[in-house]
Amino acid sequence: MDQPVVISVLVAGAILAALTAALGMAGAVHVTSRRAQGYMHWIFYAILLMVAMANLLSGRDLSSSNMKFDEVAVVVRHPLVSLMQPLASLLLLTLAGERVITHWIRRDKSAQAPSALLVVFILFWGGTVAAPALLGAHPFLSHDYVYPLVIGFAAVLATAAERDLAFGATRNALLLFMVAGLLLIPLKPSLVLDASYTQGLLPGVPRLAGLAPHAVSLGMLAQLGLLCLLARPFQRVWLNRTAWAVGLLVLFLAQSKTAWISFVLCSACILVVRQGPGFMRRVGDPVRPEFGIVSLLAFMAAVVGVAALLMFGEIDARLSSFFDSAQGAQLASMTGRDQIWAIAYDEWQRNPVFGYGPTLWDASFREAIGMPNATHAHNQFMDTLSRSGTVGATALVLYALVLLVLSIRYARASGGLTLALFVALALRAISEVPLLLFGYGPELIAHVLLLMTLAAAVGEARAHKRRPARVPAGARVEPVFAKDPKNPLATARLSS
Repeated sequence: MDQPVVISVLVAGAILAALTAALGMAGAVHVTSRRAQGYMHWIFYAILLMVAMANLLSGRDLSSSNMKFDEVAVVVRHPLVSLMQPLASLLLLTLAGERVITHWIRRDKSAQAPSALLVVFILFWGGTVAAPALLGAHPFLSHDYVYPLVIGFAAVLATAAERDLAFGATRNALLLFMVAGLLLIPLKPSLVLDASYTQGLLPGVPRLAGLAPHAVSLGMLAQLGLLCLLARPFQRVWLNRTAWAVGLLVLFLAQSKTAWISFVLCSACILVVRQGPGFMRRVGDPVRPEFGIVSLLAFMAAVVGVAALLMFGEIDARLSSFFDSAQGAQLASMTGRDQIWAIAYDEWQRNPVFGYGPTLWDASFREAIGMPNATHAHNQFMDTLSRSGTVGATALVLYALVLLVLSIRYARASGGLTLALFVALALRAISEVPLLLFGYGPELIAHVLLLMTLAAAVGEARAHKRRPARVPAGARVEPVFAKDPKNPLATARLSS
């Protein structure tokens, strides 16, 4: 008797949840049908809230963890997180699905998705998620796989207004996320600080993980928040300066060298795109050549310094001594990641077409290989190759190439944001998996922002092309035919 009752309750709950989702979607579409933008920027608050709750209530103790691959990481899922996760998933699906449905209902030409970006994103999801989930050596389906597809689809439909709202929401959410982690230092130091970390450049300084899954993840989130501050600074000066101080402090205490390098390179991309043309004009200005002369002298001095260092600095001996040390050996093996990459390559050889499947690197697989903390392949290409096979790896390469081309093409129009976000994802992909679409988490934020920025840049370019040329006030158009020998290619002339 108990089993039929339980089944009946579960079926009734599923039907109620489906009806609630349908009514929520219909209500959201009705509310926002006449708005130029919806509420998709709320997804960044929801994602970071769930990340913060999961780590805050996990009961982890970073003070006794040295984060080695041969130790078992105990993950405790709090009942409150189990209750809030479905609600957050429903909210994400509603907010993103509403945008897709509303754009389809309105059929606004100015809101059409970039065809190349949309097609390649669907192909990427199909090759890396759908194909291995259905045709992999260990097929497995889950409703979590659908959320990134809907969110990415909605991101490709984003307008300039939605992009600006997204950057503002990400900036605010990340600032609150980082401040919460800092405030927990005196209250729960073992939850947010890794006192056992000894591999950083700051000896004796604990490594800050905050409310992120790991200190490296917090560092990347901090540098993403700083990029959002560059794109959408606060209007109040004191608040903007406080946000910069918090972001730089967290980036510093996270002690992630990858995040430091990423922040420098991404900021350089924005500065070069925004200030590069003006800088080159000042260098080549014949009226005021002082700036150009000083710049050339500084460049020549830098080249001479590098050449002297290479010639007389005994770089080869220093490198040999470094790689003979413990830290050098660890760097050469990418902190043990070479062993994980070897396992990933072996799995691809066993399943070359569609890969192992979505369940690669789950608890049972990690236990079988003796690496309980290797939750992924620690490299985007190797993870996709082993998990999704040649089909997924091909889709990844195609997707990355399209993102690269579009990011460079629209770098000037976006103020360097497209290029900066692409560089951030590319650097992150060396040791992590920021393009994984088997669910949603903090890694999805930069990915979605890049899609929204590219889509908005394409939309603005289309609107600029459709905008008719403005005729000066008081001017009149006189036709001048091509037969005119003085101006054979002219078709019209403005005269006052």
